[in-house]
Amino acid sequence: MRFMVMVKATADSEAGVMPSEELLAAMGRYNEELVEAGVMLAGEGLQPSSKGARVRFSGSQRTVIDGPFMETKELVAGFWIFQVASLEECIEWVKRCPNPMPGDSDIEIRQIFEAEDFGAEFTPELREQEERIRARISIEN
Repeated sequence: MRFMVMVKATADSEAGVMPSEELLAAMGRYNEELVEAGVMLAGEGLQPSSKGARVRFSGSQRTVIDGPFMETKELVAGFWIFQVASLEECIEWVKRCPNPMPGDSDIEIRQIFEAEDFGAEFTPELREQEERIRARISIEN
């Protein structure tokens, strides 16, 4: 099972406050542990929303909304992708994480859909297309 593990933004992360050397070192050790255990597939920190944008869809209309975005609790400051056997295992790994922010912080865990989750609507042709896309991504990266 794959999970997206999202570090929620704080007022400090949105203000562009960079992590301390101590936190960077602790996160580096944690990430090494994840990689050695075969858990971490990807992971990155994200720039503040002031450097981003949203695209709102309404029928055929597209509206671009420039950051920053006000609801900090709704924003993501970084992420990992973990591959583990269960949600419970993912939670145990997240509980071992250093606190990613200077004060209180939250990490949200969401399971990533797999092809079999989509049922009959995900036809053999669509599955083949998905496999071609994934193969191409792995070759190009």
